[in-house]
Amino acid sequence: MDTHEYQAKEILKKYQMPIPEFGVASTLAEAEQVVQYLGLTEAVVKIQVHAGGRGKAGGVKFAKSKDEIIEVAKKLIGMKIVNNQTGPQGIIARKVLIAKPVDISKEYYLGAIIDREHAMAILIASPEGGVEIEEVAEKSPEKILKLPIGLSGEVKPYHLVRLANFMGWKGESAKQGMRVAASLAKAFIESDASLLEINPLVETPEGKIWAIDAKLSVDDNALFRQKEIAAFYDATQMSENEVAAKEHDLAYISLEGDIGCMVNGAGLAMATMDIIHYYGGRPANFLDVGGGADKDKVVMGFKIILSDPSVQAILVNIFGGIMNCATIAEGVIAAASEVEIKVPLIVRLEGTNVEAGRKMLKESGLSIISAEGMADAAQKAVASIKGGR
Repeated sequence: MDTHEYQAKEILKKYQMPIPEFGVASTLAEAEQVVQYLGLTEAVVKIQVHAGGRGKAGGVKFAKSKDEIIEVAKKLIGMKIVNNQTGPQGIIARKVLIAKPVDISKEYYLGAIIDREHAMAILIASPEGGVEIEEVAEKSPEKILKLPIGLSGEVKPYHLVRLANFMGWKGESAKQGMRVAASLAKAFIESDASLLEINPLVETPEGKIWAIDAKLSVDDNALFRQKEIAAFYDATQMSENEVAAKEHDLAYISLEGDIGCMVNGAGLAMATMDIIHYYGGRPANFLDVGGGADKDKVVMGFKIILSDPSVQAILVNIFGGIMNCATIAEGVIAAASEVEIKVPLIVRLEGTNVEAGRKMLKESGLSIISAEGMADAAQKAVASIKGGR
């Protein structure tokens, strides 16, 4: 689950992270209250959306007076940002963060992620902040430092010293920077985060270190023990389909293709999308109904897929282990009675109770294209679209 910048900063403040004072506003009245409460005569105003590239999109502004702060907030509240992270539909900013500005002499990057190749949490640091870390890693890999984080969130003292030297920190700045890195690592582990980054982490002309931006993404599977972070969920930052999927405990991600996919299991879903690509098609979504889906989940899955106007065919690919193929068949039949399926429907069933499931579909009277195996299913899905063009 993603969070907003201001929410990530609230978490980091608990770890004594040096963060400039800020407030959050969703109305002009609230913006005026923030200005008055913080005594601001100038401020940085930033839209709050679950996407990067806010500055490039005009969603980060510097205001040099009280009146200008309010005027900028008025323009940014309700702003829509559209880029490669939001998709063509874009995301609307419902809130803005208003923060005290910091005089910056140098920008750095500091973050933490799970290194899946080495099965461990790591710190990532770079003296090149304010830009996408992927760009730095590609063009200047020598400017990236990776350090291990212990299971309880600790970073070895000699690793922190190495970090300070790598970043070029001296004296008091080095002490502050090492404290910030240690705090970030601990916050990352204790928040069950999949990503926690400060970009940029900045140094002032006086040598003080500040975290002026923050991004936090948390493993959905750990939200049951992260009650505070779970409460940060913001449905306005997701598409209607993604909201509906979350409400019905379905894993759904919209893509840009035209073959809707319904699959049980994330691994099978990825393989299904891969084989669709292999045979010249484009998946319209990732939809995992899970191993224990019931009829109602299957029906909702169909409704979500069919609500996407770009879908020209649906591929149901089920391997019944925990999942009962008869349950899927029941859901397909129920979905057809509730929503009109006007596109080709390709179904591949294997596993638990498969014969009963196939029999139910055959006797349903539905126009279903049966498939044997994944390759056959993908080929038939792609052919059903190309044949209709």
